[in-house]
Amino acid sequence: MANYYDIDGILMEEEFVPVVFQKAINGVNIDESTEKGCVEQGSKTELPFWLAHELHMRQAVSISVPTCFNQKTRLEIQADAACVDLRSRCPYFYEFGCKLAPLCDKSIGLLLSYAFQIRYKEVLHKAHTTAFAAASKFLMLLTKEETYLYEAAQSSMLAFKKWRMGGPRLQRASILGRKRKPAE
Repeated sequence: MANYYDIDGILMEEEFVPVVFQKAINGVNIDESTEKGCVEQGSKTELPFWLAHELHMRQAVSISVPTCFNQKTRLEIQADAACVDLRSRCPYFYEFGCKLAPLCDKSIGLLLSYAFQIRYKEVLHKAHTTAFAAASKFLMLLTKEETYLYEAAQSSMLAFKKWRMGGPRLQRASILGRKRKPAE
């Protein structure tokens, strides 16, 4: 039940995707161009992912690849994945891509895997070595998923430094300090 109200999941499903209607549909008003209250077969528009997914399952629309996964993005990621601003293209790049890939283009999965492998190393490196001022600029390029990784890496690094610098290395368990009552 905790994931039911996942705000990131809700926002991710609000991303728009291009669709082509496979059937004519009466009684709907998708945008201002459909004044008659119907959408003709072959009409193209953009819909929120949650709606496009439902219509796709009912074979009413086919989903096209959104611009955040187009050829230009793919070429930029292949050139230098660590420098691509994925957040401006889609804040939920990886999760959105995982949900979208089976519906329109299975090669999105390969793109996600490649981008994540390259960027993961960079995120961890920056989290462990970058000063706060430089990190804020770097954080502006990261997707929501990568930001969570960055914060987790920083947190683990701080915990490690705290352990290494302070306090006794081994602590005696409190239960070991108690003496048993003699058996009568």
